[in-house]
Amino acid sequence: MISIDAEECRFITKSKDFYFDVVQSLTETPKRLSSKYFYDKNGDSLFEAIMMSPDYYLTKCEMEIFTCQTKQIIDRLAIQNTDFELIELGPGNCAKSIHLLRTLSAANVSFNFVPIDISENVINELQSFLLAQIPDLRLNGLIGDYFDTLASHCLLTQKRKVVLCLGGNIGNMTVAESNQFCKILRGYLQPGDQCIIGFDLVKNPAVIKLAYDDSEGLTRAFNLNLLERINRELDGDFNIEQFEHYCNYDPSTGAAKSYLVCLSDMVVNLPGVSIHFEKDECIWTEVSQKYSKIQIRQMASDNGFIHSGEFLDTKSWFMDALWTAV
Repeated sequence: MISIDAEECRFITKSKDFYFDVVQSLTETPKRLSSKYFYDKNGDSLFEAIMMSPDYYLTKCEMEIFTCQTKQIIDRLAIQNTDFELIELGPGNCAKSIHLLRTLSAANVSFNFVPIDISENVINELQSFLLAQIPDLRLNGLIGDYFDTLASHCLLTQKRKVVLCLGGNIGNMTVAESNQFCKILRGYLQPGDQCIIGFDLVKNPAVIKLAYDDSEGLTRAFNLNLLERINRELDGDFNIEQFEHYCNYDPSTGAAKSYLVCLSDMVVNLPGVSIHFEKDECIWTEVSQKYSKIQIRQMASDNGFIHSGEFLDTKSWFMDALWTAV
């Protein structure tokens, strides 16, 4: 039982979901923290730096797809003469999808752009950035978890939908979670609605591992920022210097996992709770799942979609799969 006095209760009210998720996850065995909490303002900035790192290939591969194949992607979308909604889950800075937005806008295609992100900072920055770049863009940014927000939004409109889930978003789940994600997503769509989902493909294990343990230490800082955020927003007292970043990649499962390793016995305090750590105990913070082409096609058919197109970079390291709801 967590005991929280009135002053502590007022302190955590605005971050209660974050607080209770952290406490529950850190009192489980083994300990874990959700990767969705990486993305505060500092985390957003660090991730943008990671995307520019020479060791992090995912962004470059998908950027190549969207800069070189945008017309081919649009040609495969069933959007002719329809007013539709282009919904992006976890848009980040829209560095890739902006190429799609510009091409659609230049062709006078009728659509609303609906980016959905848990980070208020991301949505606020997109509102000003995108309208400066594409003044006639119809933009409705929404803040919240993907499905809670999507559920509320879908009640307001019956327009045709194209959903973007780019980058490594679907990879930040286990295989079972990814299938459940796709099944739930299908439930919000009508037959004929489409998705473009980014998948990192299996490849040389050394290439993958370096992407999550880069030579500049950016991923290390990004991972540790999660503890710093807990200290800042939840009045935690993590000793950041007593944790280090560790990652591994298992080619047999396609899972790249990141951890924070505790370097000494300690007690970490949060309002109403004390959490014990043993030396060398790990907090699992992230999975980055890699897929084969066969797995991607099977995932589509298992969850109510037709795998109706695929777009790859020149190295065949990354795929943006086009799925159509049936």
